[in-house]
Amino acid sequence: MAPNSTPHHSGNPSTKFTKQQGRMMIPPKDLNIVWGKDNRYWSVPQNQGSPAELHQVSWLEVTGSVGETSPNKKYEVGFRVSLNPDAFGWGKYPMYIMIKRGKQGKAASTKINMNPNLKGEFEISGKLDKSKEQSRGGSDDARLYFGLYEVWSGKWKGGLKIHHAFITEFP
Repeated sequence: MAPNSTPHHSGNPSTKFTKQQGRMMIPPKDLNIVWGKDNRYWSVPQNQGSPAELHQVSWLEVTGSVGETSPNKKYEVGFRVSLNPDAFGWGKYPMYIMIKRGKQGKAASTKINMNPNLKGEFEISGKLDKSKEQSRGGSDDARLYFGLYEVWSGKWKGGLKIHHAFITEFP
């Protein structure tokens, strides 16, 4: 592997919050996916309409961020996903969706126990309430960081498709 190459897929770090019909969609190519450049583990499309497909990993970490959000609003962040018929490793160990405002923010987490028998596309999500602290004026406070994680069990899992991430803003 070349000295500056990485096996991880890097998404778009300059995504800004823009909502259409109350919700912003983020395609898989704009997400950061650990092991996403290694086709033994993931297939990450470069076009908008196709899902990222997990072949197998023991460390699931899919993250993203968006700028120009408001500390005075609530946000729901989630992923539209589906499971292949041969999916494995789901249901026994929980995943977590984590969301925070700014790099130094405190993460809010939502535990997801995914039913391995679900068919078709479905959504998993977590919420971030309005900021309880006044903005410290840092430029990072307007950036929302989020991710989908299952990194604690060390167990292999596969057959997950991520169709897109989404962010919904509430008053």
